Amino acid sequence: MENTEKVNYHESKFINQNGIQQTIMIPVVQDLAELKALPENVIQNPAATHPFPPNTSFEPIDMAKIRSRWDSSGQAREIRKLGRVCEDWGMFINENHGLDPRLLHDVAKVVRRFFELPFEEKKSSVGTYTSAENMGYGRNFVKSEDQPLDWIDRLAMKAAPEGASDGLRVWPTNPPNFRSVIEKYVKATRKLMNELLQSLAKAISLDKQSFLQYFNPNTSEINVRVNYYPPCPRPDLALGITPHTDANALTLLMQFESSNGLQVFKDDNWLKVPWPCNTLLVNLGDLMEIMSNGRLKSPWHRVMTQSKMGQFSMALFYNPPAQVEIGPVKGEEAMEEYKKVVVKEYLKHFYKVSPPASKEAIMYAKVNLLNLRGKSKK
Repeated sequence: MENTEKVNYHESKFINQNGIQQTIMIPVVQDLAELKALPENVIQNPAATHPFPPNTSFEPIDMAKIRSRWDSSGQAREIRKLGRVCEDWGMFINENHGLDPRLLHDVAKVVRRFFELPFEEKKSSVGTYTSAENMGYGRNFVKSEDQPLDWIDRLAMKAAPEGASDGLRVWPTNPPNFRSVIEKYVKATRKLMNELLQSLAKAISLDKQSFLQYFNPNTSEINVRVNYYPPCPRPDLALGITPHTDANALTLLMQFESSNGLQVFKDDNWLKVPWPCNTLLVNLGDLMEIMSNGRLKSPWHRVMTQSKMGQFSMALFYNPPAQVEIGPVKGEEAMEEYKKVVVKEYLKHFYKVSPPASKEAIMYAKVNLLNLRGKSKK
């Protein structure tokens, strides 16, 4: 039987291989959720998922212990644990972070209210990806007509530096308190992310300012991306987000409604991450891999869909200022395995190769160690 439900479309523009701008219409996934069969352009046949292995090093990190002024030995143990988890997985669950539960509730509420609006109301409330680079409501990272599409609708805003989104209609006006709630959350989490940068440095035996030195309270960038994955009639055929790494330094994620989507690639298998609903998860990005000289790797991860429940998540992407040059902070390693990169130039490169087939973007920052070793012998 032919599907008769109305499907709305986002307009997406991209530069094709001939350097010519193309415009294509991308279906709104919330509308596709009502269909009984998937359109061909969202079928990706993802690789099989494996259960998370028991007795692993993937342990939650307790910020209360890291902040403790009275238990130095407990603090040291927790920081060592942070190092182990990040070296093994590149991500961790953050417990006892100190954020106000009422604020987290308000964030979930305004996000849900926005996506509950009819499509035309969402469009009239906020600009689209065609009006600002990767900001607003719609679909991003579409680069060709035959590219398989993720099962996702997105809303993205620039939250820092102050004034970054002036003149851009990227903050929803409905619900009316959307921007004030999200900006309050960003302000609270910036302090947490700075603490995490210091703790990560200490966890791999570096000075605690080693990573934070690249950040600036006035000019560092924080981008906000809200993701909605509607129920999918065939979750075995679609992907919420294609496998990728994050380009930035730190990603702070919260999720609500459901907790079964995030997966990480490790030991040649896709593993379902045991991330409880309404908790925070921290993911390390490519810039952190560069700054740590490869000690802390950005994980290859993806998001799966579900048949009966929708999933919401919100990611804060934390970066040094765009014009800052970052480089590896060496510990006891004999050689630098990554070269210095300007943040803006690395991000430009990353999105040029996105969506990648593997961790190819980070190769841009890798030092050719074979050549270096050859020169050192001469």
